[in-house]
Amino acid sequence: MDLATVLTIGFSAIFVSNFVLAKFLGLCPFIGVTQRIRNALGMGAAVTFVMFLASFVTYALYGLILKQDALWVKADLVLVLKTPMYILVVATLVQLVEMFLRSRVPALYDALGVYLPLITTNCAIMGVALINTTDAPQEIQALGEESFAQGLMAATWHGIAAGLGFTLAMLLMSGVRERLAHADVPEPLKGTPIAFICTGLMAMAFLGFTGMIQAG
Repeated sequence: MDLATVLTIGFSAIFVSNFVLAKFLGLCPFIGVTQRIRNALGMGAAVTFVMFLASFVTYALYGLILKQDALWVKADLVLVLKTPMYILVVATLVQLVEMFLRSRVPALYDALGVYLPLITTNCAIMGVALINTTDAPQEIQALGEESFAQGLMAATWHGIAAGLGFTLAMLLMSGVRERLAHADVPEPLKGTPIAFICTGLMAMAFLGFTGMIQAG
């Protein structure tokens, strides 16, 4: 995987196809944990870590076990087995992150609250697993056809970049919401309504990256 491919996958995942502001995945923690920059950074780091491991494990599962040319898996079973196996992988990884934060960073664990275990059902995590396998961008597909190792590295890097894009969106929103806390916002728009309005404006801003790289 050359440098140009690394930059293409990274720029596309962070800016062009940002999971929150372009694909609108993972909005629950995005809205729920962005009142403070510290909490947003902690959630972003946790999601990035889970995306990184989930991308690695699910691509390996798909390439070695679930792919249609695998010896013991028929083509019609791939769709049946794929989703529950991916969910099991994500749930296991989130449990490990939750145990680590509870024992090592209890303050952050308490601040994240219910949104930490909700990473298990975060559609952004499931989305990156699916995008890296059955719906992979052209760059990852091409590398996967060359060799399994190349495809695995590309998928893993895409997962990391997607997590960084998620974290970037979280930090931008938390910065805006910290300022909004001291602004004269009309009463009907306080809280979640103004947060969604700001999310829409940020998404429109990120549309400026559309076309810079052909997103998969």
